[in-house]
Amino acid sequence: MAHLLGAEALHLEFPTKVVFDRVSLGIDEGDRIGVVGRNGDGKSSLLAMLAGRLEPDGGRVTVRGGVRVGVLDQADTLDDSLTIREAVVGDRPDHEWAGDARTRDVIAGLLGDLAWDGPVAGLSGGQRRRVSLAALLVGDHDVLFLDEPTNHLDVEAIAWLADHVKRRWPANQGGLLVVTHDRWFLDEVCNTTWEVHDRIVEPFEGGYAAYILQRVERDRQAAVIEQRRQNLARKELAWLRRGAPARTSKPKFRIDAANVLIADVPEIRDATELRSLAVSRLGKDVVDLLDAAVSYDGREVLHPVEWRIAPGERTGILGVNGAGKSTLLGLVAGDVEPTAGRVKRGKTVKVATLTQRLDELEEHLEDPVRVVISRLRTTYTFGSGSKAQELTPGQLLESMGFQSAQLSTPVKDLSGGQKRRLQLLLILLEQPNVLILDEPTNDLDTDMLAAIEDLLDSWPGTLLVVSHDRYFIERVTDQQYAILGGHLRHLPGGVDEYLRLRERERAAGPATSKATDAAAAASLPSSSPALSGQALRAAQKEVASLERRLEKLETQIGAARTALAHHDQSDYVGLGAEMARIGELERERDGVEERWFELTEHIG
Repeated sequence: MAHLLGAEALHLEFPTKVVFDRVSLGIDEGDRIGVVGRNGDGKSSLLAMLAGRLEPDGGRVTVRGGVRVGVLDQADTLDDSLTIREAVVGDRPDHEWAGDARTRDVIAGLLGDLAWDGPVAGLSGGQRRRVSLAALLVGDHDVLFLDEPTNHLDVEAIAWLADHVKRRWPANQGGLLVVTHDRWFLDEVCNTTWEVHDRIVEPFEGGYAAYILQRVERDRQAAVIEQRRQNLARKELAWLRRGAPARTSKPKFRIDAANVLIADVPEIRDATELRSLAVSRLGKDVVDLLDAAVSYDGREVLHPVEWRIAPGERTGILGVNGAGKSTLLGLVAGDVEPTAGRVKRGKTVKVATLTQRLDELEEHLEDPVRVVISRLRTTYTFGSGSKAQELTPGQLLESMGFQSAQLSTPVKDLSGGQKRRLQLLLILLEQPNVLILDEPTNDLDTDMLAAIEDLLDSWPGTLLVVSHDRYFIERVTDQQYAILGGHLRHLPGGVDEYLRLRERERAAGPATSKATDAAAAASLPSSSPALSGQALRAAQKEVASLERRLEKLETQIGAARTALAHHDQSDYVGLGAEMARIGELERERDGVEERWFELTEHIG
């Protein structure tokens, strides 16, 4: 493969820290490299040096002649005086950019819900991020450097970006270097992983799952003293093998070696024990939404919802921005009153919400971290029964990645990720039994995300999570729901099913702005009359049956795909039969989904 870019003996230091010392590496055609590491270890600095944005203190970076490099920064650099069209395609005439298939694909994939001639000024942070990304992707670049490209993107946009990158840079073309904490994106896109740590860059073959396997093996062979970090990685590997069959069915790493490494690792969560403890803390009643609906200015944002939340339930909520996720969580938390129906809460329910803001820290900005924690409780119990652990505030902080020196640091001087971790700890120390997490992964690196997931594994209570981080949703929740067209829908097939449903929604009509789409939906009469009486009850019963069938089919498809990955690759007849069986199951699933759509249209 042709060499695109290289670095030799890079040295970088700041007044109080040496970041890199004699680092040499390179990017070849076909490389799709993910960069991981703890916050502050130099990931963005490495990208900036390789992209020519930051001059190293020693060594050099060389780029092959004629290679074109494109960079997506974390910072927002859009010019507010431009329209979206001007920001993306500049002054290119319409026939030129519209005749380019790649440009059309980028615009449809990232900007389909925005007014093409609308101003950049006034766009939300997520919308501005998509415009910046689109402007980069329509250009002709041989090497792309992306610094946290999935920040502010929703699940659909992240899935589209992953597919676009794989199609645009196949195994023998171009190069990609991406710094991101989105582990699903890393695993889906990257064929190489670079770990930045201790002034070096250590390469690993494969995406995130392969990197975790190799890191565990490295730690085991070297008998490193980072016992806790090793255990977290082994536990995460166990989940990757047991809990995500759709992903691990891909031959991304040696399955036999993985099975040996996790042979003695218990299941990540004892679901039965956690549910039992949740019932003892909550009682049998948590929160019931009984035909609860919410309207604003005469428009129904959330259609009547019938949802009975059980003790110990761990649920992920999906939906586009503005779909009504915050309204739904507000109903559960008691911050939003239904305009129709009612919300029933158990007597012992204590709800706590981790918001995207850092309100819990405002009154503690001048206080040292240790003081803030110790004011609430002297000890905190994790787990239950024989597995219960009593931790001091210092031990709690250590489990969340705080070093001894940082315990005396005022809250105002913490980094964004450190404040986020402290915010979660403050909420847990209040000992709620219903926990709502709204985008909890912001500002956290992959190691710290694993630590928070480990913490939540032993938390006994009802958990509701809204996040665009697909990996986190799949890792900490046991089921997913989506808000589609104002209706709450169970997703037996998880995030993949949600993406299929959204694709069908888009295919059903032209993409318009959200405001236009909402106004049109509100003004048009229903295309099919809603059922009532006995017919309505029969339809609701069939919908429930279809959802159970969908869940069963998704389980069968997942098991069949896993079996296919383990099948003797030389048995072509057997492989063909297995693939045909999977195809039959997928066709049946699609038929059941079509019937579900039909019925829900009539139920109204």
